Amino acid sequence: MEVDKNEFFRQATIRICGSLNIETALENCFQYFEKILPVDEIGLYLYDPDLNVLKRIAVAKSHQGNILNPVLHLPESTKDIWSTQWAHMDDIEIINQPALRPEIIDILQMYGLDLDISIISMRLELEGKRMGVMLLRTKGIDQYTEEHTRLLLLLHEPFAIAMENALQHQEIVRFKDILADDNRYLRRQIRDISTSEIIGAKFGLRHVMDMVQQVAKLDSPVLLLGKTGVGKGVIANAIHYASRRKDGPFVSVNCGAIPDTLFDSELFGHEKGAFTGASSRKKGRFERADKGTIFLDEIGELPPQAQVRLLHVFQERVIERVGGTTTIPVDIRIISATNRNLEEMIKDGQFREDLWFRINVFPIQIPPLRQRKEDIPTLVHHFIEKKSIELKLPEKPKLASGAIDQLTAYAWPGNVRELENIVERALIQYTEGPLRFENLMLSHPSPGQITASVKNNSKFLSLDEMNSLHIQRALELANGKINGPGGAAELLNIHPNTIRKRMDKLNIQYKRRKIV
Repeated sequence: MEVDKNEFFRQATIRICGSLNIETALENCFQYFEKILPVDEIGLYLYDPDLNVLKRIAVAKSHQGNILNPVLHLPESTKDIWSTQWAHMDDIEIINQPALRPEIIDILQMYGLDLDISIISMRLELEGKRMGVMLLRTKGIDQYTEEHTRLLLLLHEPFAIAMENALQHQEIVRFKDILADDNRYLRRQIRDISTSEIIGAKFGLRHVMDMVQQVAKLDSPVLLLGKTGVGKGVIANAIHYASRRKDGPFVSVNCGAIPDTLFDSELFGHEKGAFTGASSRKKGRFERADKGTIFLDEIGELPPQAQVRLLHVFQERVIERVGGTTTIPVDIRIISATNRNLEEMIKDGQFREDLWFRINVFPIQIPPLRQRKEDIPTLVHHFIEKKSIELKLPEKPKLASGAIDQLTAYAWPGNVRELENIVERALIQYTEGPLRFENLMLSHPSPGQITASVKNNSKFLSLDEMNSLHIQRALELANGKINGPGGAAELLNIHPNTIRKRMDKLNIQYKRRKIV
């Protein structure tokens, strides 16, 4: 039968590329092939030379019957033969008498297939990358001709593209399943959070947790106030998972860590081609938080223009992606947090008063650790247990006598985060216990200790010398980090550029040059 090659290519390609489901596409193609070629089965396969396995990607058949398992483990004795053939396979090959090919006989016999068949195999390659092989099979020997191979070669690229799409889709599904499993696990872990599990909920944070319970079931905006390291993120989590939105997303944003040029894209997303490098559409943090909660940490670090855009979201509950023209409604609960005095910033023109009114509906002041020292023993035991696991210690070290008294006598300018760091440092120094804190506390003197030191020192320190010591101490607590959460700028409650200028003036070396 004379076949119009252009029409064959067009019809077959429409079917191969007509469905995102490779099984459906192959089935549609098979039904068309039946009218043109002798065929009982079409299959797409991939061979793994390292494992000596043949993987089935998709198959379409004329009738129900034996179908190769998704992964076929080939006989070890054939590994060298198959590896060589796979590496040097012809673009297309007719196997009209498989009984003369021992390695093929092995596979056919493993699945009870008759040797009285004919096969065409076509190597699939895309942009120099080996994709796999397309196999045609039909009953009877000597069924395929060179004319059949010329027709099939016209479809090399469509089949290769379909194979590549199928492999990528399988990879995406695999990662999606992994993420879904991880997400279910994390949700189970986080869903169990209750006020009783937040350390200090019944003692130093009792008033805070009472306020959390009052506001959690509502959608009112919440403003968390408190110094760096007091646990604002933990409280934001508690509000979310005690609310009706607990099954929705909890998206955390550190406003101080987003560069001004990326603020719109990060928070609101962008359309493909909106700017150089925007190669695809991206959802922003607000859109991803839909039906859930967005936590805007360090909201006091927002630049003026960002404050205007954020105010619009508060008022209208809609966003627009960068480069887009459509407004997108967002159903979100907004929790903000800051360690700065926003009212002073309003007076200085650094923060918008109308935005402050929006976020300050229900303020919660989280007390610093020095005001709730009754929580220190519980926190210490919690961090010892947590860090012992992280450091893979054979057993949990015990505390030395008087260790808790040493910790409660300290002023804790770095709050809970500083306590966690000091406990970890003690675990590193005293891996077998008992844990002591004398030397650690001396390396981080309290204000009272500093005053006593100055009184006993014949040389009175200058203001620059005191500033230098204080900045270096903040850098040490932050492990040399200046910007972002836990950075020295955050600990000192000043802008990162300000601390850099003072470091340059006082000749304090940056981490990359080693902090002394």
